[in-house]
Amino acid sequence: MSRLLDQPTQIWLTGAGSGIGEAIARRLVQDGHHLVISGRRREPLAAIASMNPEQVQVAPADTTRTEDLQQVSNLLNGGRPLQLAILNAGTCEYIDVDQFSADTIAANIETNVLGTARSIEMVLPLLRKTRAQGLPAALVIVSSSAWWFPFGRAEGYGASKAALTYLAHSLRADLAAEGIEVIVVSPGFVKTPLTDRNDFPMPFLIDAETAAERTVRGLQQGKKDIEFPKRFTWTLRLLGNLPQGLIDRMAASMSKKSSRG
Repeated sequence: MSRLLDQPTQIWLTGAGSGIGEAIARRLVQDGHHLVISGRRREPLAAIASMNPEQVQVAPADTTRTEDLQQVSNLLNGGRPLQLAILNAGTCEYIDVDQFSADTIAANIETNVLGTARSIEMVLPLLRKTRAQGLPAALVIVSSSAWWFPFGRAEGYGASKAALTYLAHSLRADLAAEGIEVIVVSPGFVKTPLTDRNDFPMPFLIDAETAAERTVRGLQQGKKDIEFPKRFTWTLRLLGNLPQGLIDRMAASMSKKSSRG
């Protein structure tokens, strides 16, 4: 995997219009890679492409719409071999338990899980073509560390990211024989337009540029699981290994304090 970004690489990146995706796109363009960037809005994608129009192609798409993804597939099929697909598109919607809504659960699942699954379905044949040419190929799935601990109001978001990580790890096993790598990125709190809406403290918050740097560096180092910031992810790992009864009490206490705030 470490050789994948050592030379100019053809990459498809979803969720490139803002936040972590935008920062990753700008970093990869600066590093000389060739990108096809997707997002729901054309304007921010065009702004990235203006950095170097010869390196970047704009492919607006909603990953929950198969017809949009088919148009992206047509574009990718017409270019150089696709070696890396970074599936970053996602959403985050919280639940107030006194107004519990299955629709909120569905909204998280639709974008974070099904949108990613549809993207995988579209892009896998292209990655297989790349492997048939003897070139390295990989899927990068951007999940989250949030599901490692049962945070209040995060029933939909956390469940979607837990499902997404399980999906990625299962794919890693199934695709190993084909030589297609599957990398999981699990950020903590990152300052983005999504997290700007949060009305609670976000410990160890980092900016999108730092998240992009750590993601790209992890890919260059050949890591299969990229987690950051370490102080936050190590803390969550530690909490997640406590007895379940203690976890339940801690989570309930945190939820009460949050609701009072």
